[in-house]
Amino acid sequence: MALCNRRSVLHDLIGFCLSDVLCLEEKIPVFHHSHFLEGECKKTPEGMLKRNGHGIHTGANGTTYVGSWKNDKMNGIGRLEHPSGAVYEGEFQDNMFHGTGTYTFPNGAKYIGPFNENKMEGEGDFIDENGVEWSGTFHGSAAVGLKQKLKM
Repeated sequence: MALCNRRSVLHDLIGFCLSDVLCLEEKIPVFHHSHFLEGECKKTPEGMLKRNGHGIHTGANGTTYVGSWKNDKMNGIGRLEHPSGAVYEGEFQDNMFHGTGTYTFPNGAKYIGPFNENKMEGEGDFIDENGVEWSGTFHGSAAVGLKQKLKM
């Protein structure tokens, strides 16, 4: 099997390449760069097998994705867990956090809201590591007008 030459931020974060998969048959484990996928594969018109449907991918570094695949990419609803304790649960589009989701940081803090191409984007809520809740408009790592939510 050839080494992966496709590097990206998501590749570095999750520790595995999301293409050039070797599928042996439909609905059996897939091995790729010493990683494991249990799920469904479908043959393309060109004769290649690609991940489609629901599957579980475990990377050699311990990163795990459980969710939907379409055209060999994370698409639909899923959960991505990193060994650091970071977890994203929500919508994916073409291997990116895209749509509504919750990102839990390793320290326990959470962002709940919309994502656009792996970035926090729009009206969302942030719960810090002490459990204090904040809301505001997020643009990547910036939060405009962030206000603490008061508990009555």
